[in-house]
Amino acid sequence: MAENMKKQTAGRDRLGKLAPKFAELNDDVLFGQVWSREEKLSARDRSLITIAALFSAGQYPQLESHIRLGKEHGLTEEELVETVTQLAFYCGWPKAWSTFPLIQKVYHEDGRKIQKA
Repeated sequence: MAENMKKQTAGRDRLGKLAPKFAELNDDVLFGQVWSREEKLSARDRSLITIAALFSAGQYPQLESHIRLGKEHGLTEEELVETVTQLAFYCGWPKAWSTFPLIQKVYHEDGRKIQKA
């Protein structure tokens, strides 16, 4: 695992009893082996790609989690806003409307006032 990647345990924490094999694959293969290949693609770039894929599929609960991870990997709010604006034309305007509040939530949790549309 790459040095700056923390050990993923979300699969085991959330699904370990219900779906232990899925949890193992999530934590050890997806995040342990694929995400850690930073010599091939940085964690920041993997986050941006994953956010774009989840956006295009309309997977909002996972999208919010990956926006948080993208923030940890150095993606800025402005970069995500620009990404969503670009993708809106290819994946759907309503998806953008549903995603912008997630970006606001993640990047403004420190208590700063969020501008309402």
